Amino acid sequence: MRKSVQNLKVIANHRLNDNHSIIHLQVDGQLENINPGQFANILVDQSQSIFLRRPFSIHTVDYQKNTISILIKEVGEGTRTLAHAQVDSYLSVIFPLGNGFTLPVSKEKVLLVGGGCGVAPLMLLAQILSKDSNEIDILIGARSEIDLVELDQYILFGKLFTTTEDGSHGIMGFVTDHPLFDTKLDQYERIYCCGPEPMMKAVAAKARLSSVKCEVSLENTMACGFGVCLCCVTETTQGHKCICTDGPVFNINQLKWQI
Repeated sequence: MRKSVQNLKVIANHRLNDNHSIIHLQVDGQLENINPGQFANILVDQSQSIFLRRPFSIHTVDYQKNTISILIKEVGEGTRTLAHAQVDSYLSVIFPLGNGFTLPVSKEKVLLVGGGCGVAPLMLLAQILSKDSNEIDILIGARSEIDLVELDQYILFGKLFTTTEDGSHGIMGFVTDHPLFDTKLDQYERIYCCGPEPMMKAVAAKARLSSVKCEVSLENTMACGFGVCLCCVTETTQGHKCICTDGPVFNINQLKWQI
């Protein structure tokens, strides 16, 4: 889909818990194809102190209703303002931006790994992978049970596993402490990962040792989304790349920190 700037109407705002919300946005005209892993840059014009757009992974897409949804975790004034967007209000959105995940060309056994709000692009990815009859395992990590959101939705698309740092849900520890990373990682043909950078580095290191294909979705400040402002440059084996245009999804073999 060609990127465009639209004022999208907020048609629903679902509060998941004290820190997480999902806003549903109505798109003008017929939606073209959006790849899982692509993102939207949203202007926070309701705030007098936020000047840069905020990037958010596109969480879900409904082509029949021509809507997209955004998962928001409140971490500052910008996200807090957007999380409380009123129904029938409008948001200035640039979308879809960046390059998404590489989808299998035939049926594969895949592992989706998400940490914190990094689960956001994995919902759309899981939906698309399940339609193509891929065998999907989903591993989600968080600090505590309260930070785990939409588990009832993810389980619709594959086997669901969880870890929490305090042991309140699933295995206690980080995602790489889960038994899937001990002896079973080579059962997968592909790993998709999104979350905090230390988590992605740990997952990438395990994938590399097991010779499993792995892609990660990087997070950074993306003020423009077009590769002009150079706020989101990351070092790769091919030199410096803009996460917003060359990513946000990268094969781990492209990333300098993986060497």
